[in-house]
Amino acid sequence: MEKNKVLIIDDDQHICQILKDYFEFENFQVVLAYDGNEGLQKIKSKDPDIIILDLMLPELSGLEICKRLRPHNHVPIIILSAKNKDIDRITGLELGADDYVTKPFSPKEIVVRTKTVLRRIGNKEKQANVLTFTDLYINKNYRLVEVADKEISLTPKEFDLLWTMVSSPKTVFSREKLLKMVWGYDYFGDIRTVDTHIKSLRNKLGKELAAYLKTVWGVGYKFDDKIRED
Repeated sequence: MEKNKVLIIDDDQHICQILKDYFEFENFQVVLAYDGNEGLQKIKSKDPDIIILDLMLPELSGLEICKRLRPHNHVPIIILSAKNKDIDRITGLELGADDYVTKPFSPKEIVVRTKTVLRRIGNKEKQANVLTFTDLYINKNYRLVEVADKEISLTPKEFDLLWTMVSSPKTVFSREKLLKMVWGYDYFGDIRTVDTHIKSLRNKLGKELAAYLKTVWGVGYKFDDKIRED
């Protein structure tokens, strides 16, 4: 069974280590960050299932992290704070936090609250917006594509085209269907633009993964991570 991944963002290394020990004892995978900027970077690169977030951070506050995340990312957040006034709690929850715990706290309580939030919310958002195949990782929230753990740069339309196909693997899409889904119903350009973008995607994905974008002669294209047909 895959471990849930918790990202702890707190500038107090002692607190981080205590929480890390408790979470690892409960079979969590733990990632640590000690300031706001590092926290944002690890949210993107580590794709946590839940975040334990201190409000008073160097570089970037916990509230600012919430503000930047919530327009496009709904990973569960539990705020840790020395501020125990109702207005602070309300502000944190209004910015999209799923729970708010004041310091000092019991590490065991944090673990229990984390499990409760994960049960309540589940991983539906993550599952719907992150797809992985052999050597291919795609995160829709961040419009991020990695091949063999290395990020590749796609144009907006290349990403939308790839996402459309990988989110429905083995489905055969006609060029007309892809034009409508990716470029929109009001697009009146050359239908061969699909072929051009597929060619570019294959080049960027590399030889091995290019074979996943299969041509269905006389119809269109499909994504299939099974290289050989039966």
